[in-house]
Amino acid sequence: MKIYTRAGDDGTTGLLGPGRHPKHDARVEAYGTLDELNATLGVVRTQDAQGWFEPELAAIQAALFQVGAELATSDATMLQKLSRVAEDDVTALERIIDRLDSELPALTRFVLPGGSPLSAHLHLARTVCRRAERRVTALAERESLEPRLVRYLNRLADLLFVMARAANLRAGIREVTWPATSEA
Repeated sequence: MKIYTRAGDDGTTGLLGPGRHPKHDARVEAYGTLDELNATLGVVRTQDAQGWFEPELAAIQAALFQVGAELATSDATMLQKLSRVAEDDVTALERIIDRLDSELPALTRFVLPGGSPLSAHLHLARTVCRRAERRVTALAERESLEPRLVRYLNRLADLLFVMARAANLRAGIREVTWPATSEA
């Protein structure tokens, strides 16, 4: 099978279902941004040399494929056949957040992205996740979507923030906060 079909040369793409849609369609933007998030998490995993977050990130990448497939499906019959993220997946993210957050000092200021390479890449993934969340909520204003998709992305962005903080703590790197403090 060839990687190129030429079908998209006219600026359209196929979804999981009938018909073709413009590549700038809100649905394509939503699942395309999820694809970007998933690729960013692949980069994050290359930075996690200690394997601190490996099982969690692997599971998240798989779940993002499920979310992306759901967003790429315009046919109700096909949608019923998909494996989809559930409320239990949102709860699982919350458990990880709570576990990691219990290791961290309390937040009293904004945290500037950076620190270790792993932390910086987790912050980048968080911002891509927030963009994906915005794309999905924009789509939800036009089309009927399951609210759990937004909840999953919202919680995932929170988790990526907590993972970034935990990565710096575990690496022994002090967080930079804003407004800056004179504390040593």
